[in-house]
Amino acid sequence: MADGIALDIDSPLDEPRLVTEAGVDARVAAIVAPTLLDLGFRLVRVKSSGRNGYTLQIMAERPDGTFTVGDCEAASKAIAPVLDVEDPIDRAYNLEMSSPGIDRPLVRVSDFVRWAGHLAKVEMEVPVEGRKRFKGVFEGVEGTNAIMRRDDAAKGETSRSVLPIADIGEARLILTDDLVREALRRAKAAGRAPDDAPEVPVADDGHDDGSDQKVAPKGRR
Repeated sequence: MADGIALDIDSPLDEPRLVTEAGVDARVAAIVAPTLLDLGFRLVRVKSSGRNGYTLQIMAERPDGTFTVGDCEAASKAIAPVLDVEDPIDRAYNLEMSSPGIDRPLVRVSDFVRWAGHLAKVEMEVPVEGRKRFKGVFEGVEGTNAIMRRDDAAKGETSRSVLPIADIGEARLILTDDLVREALRRAKAAGRAPDDAPEVPVADDGHDDGSDQKVAPKGRR
């Protein structure tokens, strides 16, 4: 586990995402990202699914990685009317606004720096070393490449993999006790979590979330 609380990483509000969406999710991302920036937040991920009819999940955060219940409510109220006007989805859906959660997606260079020392899994869009799936501990970045120490390296085989972040389809932290403790320490240090917070609840999408989610049903054509 990485020692200390890395809150001083250079991570500007408008730092671009290198792991992005396709199709309708990409269209939604292009619509909501500017609105989030105006609020002092930045987009993490957009993901639509058939869960609960049809759900549009939008993850956002502050540059320090935090996102409170109040932030969630403010973002949801600002995004909903913009989506009403642009109408990128051709069916009724539930708008779900949430924080990235503790076992969060990693989408920016700073994410791979901030969470170095923690276990993660990666699905590549473009194979590296003849494979698409990787699991191990991130050791930081070199330019726009994430450096991972794989946990499945055979004896005599190098465990160090260099993964181009722009070629990653999905990268996500794996929930561990150390990760939960570190995430809570960072939130407290940023003044966005109660000092006596004992644990983080599990969100209903199956991953641990750092804040409550606001779900707003939206009836659209």
